[in-house]
Amino acid sequence: MPYSRANGVDIWYEVTGDGPAMVLIHANPFDHDLWMYQAAHFSTWFKVVGIDIRGYGRSAKVTTPYALKDMCDDAVGVMKDLGIARAVLGGCSVGSGIAIMLGLDHPELFDAIFLVGGNSGPSSRYQSRVDNYRRSLEDFHIHHLRDLVTPAFADSRLGRHLLNMWVERQPRLNGEAIAQVFMAGNHTDNTERLPNMRVPTLVINGEFDNSLSAGKRTSSLISGAVHKVLPATGHACCLEDPAGFDRIVIDFLQSHKLMPVL
Repeated sequence: MPYSRANGVDIWYEVTGDGPAMVLIHANPFDHDLWMYQAAHFSTWFKVVGIDIRGYGRSAKVTTPYALKDMCDDAVGVMKDLGIARAVLGGCSVGSGIAIMLGLDHPELFDAIFLVGGNSGPSSRYQSRVDNYRRSLEDFHIHHLRDLVTPAFADSRLGRHLLNMWVERQPRLNGEAIAQVFMAGNHTDNTERLPNMRVPTLVINGEFDNSLSAGKRTSSLISGAVHKVLPATGHACCLEDPAGFDRIVIDFLQSHKLMPVL
């Protein structure tokens, strides 16, 4: 299995396709398969790199405090291990916080960024999630998963199947390790730095995304940023409406001449 240990922590990643690089960073409480549809579709044109962030999937379950910058360094380590000099970067939720920081700190590494959710600072929802994961991973995980999609999707046959896939992976998880991911995200605020972003940026929110107002704020503070709302979807809109989501990303990449020609 491919692991990067460049930052001193085992970070698992998956590579699909060939071409220019696209690096995808998932949300709490999923793993790299949050991007399953995008990995399948965009691998037509790109070398898609899906990362399990620390605390999830096959990556290390770190239960001691660290910073969001450490998670950024994990992603840069994967890119270095793969010899990737530049990439299109996608991030969802905490992954979008990582992507924002990477774009600000390492603009030389990224041709464009697309953010799902797009919150650049702390969230009032995080402490209750930390408390619940510390109290009982098994009881809270499915409730958290359902909270990130619309009720209609969560109750559909497809939605139940997909969300239960992550529930079935719970034996890999550790409640304190998940809590530390939230703590790292909630102790970082890059909002004041957003006007310094020089990487072309797209922010996508689901119509019923709890982060919609934060996404609008982020896009308004980044010069030239594009903000789109995907109808009838929640926070994990890339999972609920992959075709609609991918169309938005492709239009954005085409506008910056970043879609390869086959």
